[in-house]
Amino acid sequence: MADVVIIGSGISGAATAYELAKEGLSVVLVDRFGPGAMASGWTLAGVRQSGRHIAELPLAKAAVEIWETLGEELDAPTHYRRGGNLRLARNEEEVAIIRGIVAEQTSSGLQLDFLPTTRDVREIAPALSEDVLAASFCPTDGSADPSSTVAAFVAAAVRLGVDTRFGERVLEVETEDGKVTGVRTDKGSIPTRKVVVAAGIFGNELLRPLGIDVPLQIPMVTVLRSAPLDAVLEQVIGVANADCAGRQEFNGRFRVTSGLQDWHGGLQETQKPEGTRPRVLPTGRSMAQVVELFGHVVPAFAQAQIEESWVGLIDLTPDALPVIDADAGPEGLVVAMGFSGHGFCLGPITGRLIADLVQGRPARLPIEPFRYQRFHNSRSFAEGATLHG
Repeated sequence: MADVVIIGSGISGAATAYELAKEGLSVVLVDRFGPGAMASGWTLAGVRQSGRHIAELPLAKAAVEIWETLGEELDAPTHYRRGGNLRLARNEEEVAIIRGIVAEQTSSGLQLDFLPTTRDVREIAPALSEDVLAASFCPTDGSADPSSTVAAFVAAAVRLGVDTRFGERVLEVETEDGKVTGVRTDKGSIPTRKVVVAAGIFGNELLRPLGIDVPLQIPMVTVLRSAPLDAVLEQVIGVANADCAGRQEFNGRFRVTSGLQDWHGGLQETQKPEGTRPRVLPTGRSMAQVVELFGHVVPAFAQAQIEESWVGLIDLTPDALPVIDADAGPEGLVVAMGFSGHGFCLGPITGRLIADLVQGRPARLPIEPFRYQRFHNSRSFAEGATLHG
């Protein structure tokens, strides 16, 4: 019998497997596709504290501390770099928004500077357009490579004895007398008394039979990746209304995203050497919007050759905060989903928090705002949800 089964091998699930294996537990990590196949592979992969909800800020600060030495700990490259985060204003209305963000977040103890002129902004990032009027700058933010990081967590977990079962779909979380007893997959059963559901947009398929239904919308984000260019941009770039974001990767490629868009509903399963992988195709219109919007603030991107495009799906909750909870359902169940497009940065600390809950310990950081019960009184979605870089 496994001590714990973790469903979903994105960064949250992989980090949890690693943390629990370090504590000597026998862990099975299951995913219908493979490591980082969904949100954790599709993401922009910003490692940021700026632009966070105040409830997430302590987690983001703790995560950034872990990111500093994470590659050494996992003995594999994460390509983490602390180049800062710039959130741009392109008109006077957005200047006011940026001023408000800086005032709010500095009052919460975050180091965040307001850059009031185009000259100030371009002194930090000369590659930006002269049409940028102002910006916020968080020098302690950064980015990492999503695929490399998830792979590093999985490899480290395997070295510690974690049993990985990729290409295996969990069909049911089994219970008896209000307690978890195992999971049933399309390849058999795995007995266990602890289950972590970290399955993103697929999580409710397993939770609803248990009487749990995390309210989710599933918008999409279009992502473009360019051919390599000379290094011109160190910072992660966002904008005041979050209609685009981007950065230049360690390999010179730009990775650029749209804001939240309506998902057209298509999701294909394709065969690749690493197994079945999900694929969502962008529309021509969504790709054109990304090029226009991000190319306006970073002119070098508008001239770049595009090598890849894809769509990421977002498990968006009504308040854009995740569910991290061990009291939502039967004894032995931990829910970790609904990260709303900004869970990548939190992954290293999320793994530790979930390990606390699996082990029956108090969480090392406040998680009350992430309890499932907050949806009992209201499940309505706020207008104008955004996705920051």
